[in-house]
Formats: sequence, structure tokens, C-alpha cells
Amino acid sequence: MPRALRRSLPHAALLGYLLVVLFPFLFVLFSSVKKDNNSIALNPFGIPKEFVFNNYVEAWVNAKISTYFFNSLYISVFASVVSIMLAGMFAFAVTRMRHGRWNILLYSFVLVGMLIPNNALMLPIYTIVRKLHILNTHWALIVPYIANAIPFTVIILAAFMRSLPSEIEEAAVMDGLKAPGIFAKIIVPLTVPAMVTVFIVNFLGNWNEFLLANYFLSNDELRTLPVGMVQFRDQYQMNYAQMSAGIVYSVLPVVIIYAILQEKIIEGVTAGSVKG
Repeated sequence: MPRALRRSLPHAALLGYLLVVLFPFLFVLFSSVKKDNNSIALNPFGIPKEFVFNNYVEAWVNAKISTYFFNSLYISVFASVVSIMLAGMFAFAVTRMRHGRWNILLYSFVLVGMLIPNNALMLPIYTIVRKLHILNTHWALIVPYIANAIPFTVIILAAFMRSLPSEIEEAAVMDGLKAPGIFAKIIVPLTVPAMVTVFIVNFLGNWNEFLLANYFLSNDELRTLPVGMVQFRDQYQMNYAQMSAGIVYSVLPVVIIYAILQEKIIEGVTAGSVKG
């Protein structure tokens, strides 16, 4: 086999994989600008003959996608940021501060949260939320989202912080910084790539979460986008063109965030893999 052909095979395989991944999204994208269900049924995978961008307006206004969208956005961002703040402080304490065996015990205790499936915690979470009197409020989602994200976030941030040289902290101590100052002025700026990575992962999990949002929120104005998408179905029919427009709205923030932060994401994924 020629060397040039052998080197091009991985690229061809990746290109084929990319087409397979993008094909469903292209189907949704084309369907979102078609006239009605009949146009989608007659030409399901083709480019529409007439582009109807009014589907996006109808979905945004009449189907209340705007309400669901902003509910999901602020809940996902707020829960992701708070989980990173809490997990970052905990990871700093167990990796950069000397507490003997307590570091190992506390770290192991947090990792237990990774072993329990979220679905198995549905009833305990509901009981806690009801006793806190936050059922049918956005706090009923924010608090569980933060708690569920902390174990994974601690693992990533702790692995990153362990790779940082101790000489940086020694120099900061010589300059008179205490533990809070070292964390805020030294560790946090150096840990930004890892924080961006876990932010994306946590944001995606919160943005796409359906089970808790479906059972803990009953008021329509409080619903998130995944639950709101189900409301497209009415008594007589389903408007697939508007539903496709709603799906595009649900994908758009993730694409924008990844496009802006892709360099930080790659840095965070590869961080800690090489020491020295």
C-alpha cells in the first residue's frame, strides 16, 4: 500500500465518522425551515425548496421556547459555576494542603458519589427537596445539579492541581499570601483550562437533564427546555417543523460555547498527562 494512501486512511475514516454524526443534525436543520409536516414527509432528507424561517419565530414566541430556553440557560450556568467553585475549594484543600489521612478519607468519601446511579437517588432527592420546601421552584433543580456534579468536578480539578509545581506556592508564601490568597490568585488562574472543561461537561449534563425537571416542576413558566420540547404535542397533531426549530435552539448554546472555549477544553483534557 502506498505511503500516501496509508496516511490518508485515518483522515478518511474520521471524515466518514463526521458525516455520520452530522447527518441527523442536518436533517433537523433542513426540517426546521420546511413549510409543514407534509413537506418533511415528501422530502425528509433533501434541501427544502422553500425556506420558511418563520418556524423559528413561531417556536420562540408561540411555543414558549424563549421561556424554556432562558430557564435552562440560567439554571445550567448557575449550577455549573457554583459546583466548580465548591469543588475547586475542596480539591485545593485535599491536594495542596496538608491534613494527613483526612485528605485521603475526604477525597474517597466524595468519590463514592460517582458509584451511585442518579436514578437510584430519585426518591431521596425528592424527599429532601420537599422537606426544604423548594419543590416546584428552580432551586429544586439547582441544588441536585450542584450535588451531582461535585464528585466528577473534584476528580478533574484535583488531578490538575496535583500536577502544579509546589515551588509556586512556596514563592507565594514567601510573598505573604495565606491559603485563601494562594487559591484565588495562584491556583484558580492556573486551573482555568480544567475548570472550562468541567464547566462544559456539567453544563451539558444540566442542559439536557429531563427526569428531575419533569417531576420537580409543575408550573409551565418554570419548565426547562428538554421538558418544554415535549409540550409541542397538542391534541390533534405535532408540528415537526417547529419542533425541529426548537431542537436547533437547544443545540445552539452548546455549539457557541464549544466554539469559543475549544482551546481551553483541549488544554483541560490534556492537562496533567505530562509531569515535569
